[in-house]
Amino acid sequence: MPMIRLTVPSGALTGEGRRNIQGDLAAVLLRWEGAPGTAFFRAQAWSYLIEPPEGAQTTAGDGLPRFLVDVTVPQGALSERRRAGLVGDVTRTVLEAAALPADEALRVWVLVHEQPDGTWGAGGSVVRHADLAALAKEQRAGA
Repeated sequence: MPMIRLTVPSGALTGEGRRNIQGDLAAVLLRWEGAPGTAFFRAQAWSYLIEPPEGAQTTAGDGLPRFLVDVTVPQGALSERRRAGLVGDVTRTVLEAAALPADEALRVWVLVHEQPDGTWGAGGSVVRHADLAALAKEQRAGA
């Protein structure tokens, strides 16, 4: 039950990048979480694109756009290796959507938030990581 939210100044993405970024980021997140590519798990990977108006974001050094990616996953869903892979792939995906070269990677920040077990609710119930892992295993076996 991951969620990914990209905040980027309006106009910083290419037209194609803007059309595809949400789906691309959700797919990257699901892959690194190790979730099966089933309709159920794809439907639970929420992706937001937030575009504040021009001038709403700046730094003390220049006026170049910055990209903030907030990722929320259940605690225990990502090992250190998976977290590192997620950060790398999310960064590359954002750079591609903005038509920026790899040497601009410091303009992309990825913040991974792990939601403590028992504090995520959906469908009127508490969702636990162990239950999601069991469901993923079941759906992989059925595929």
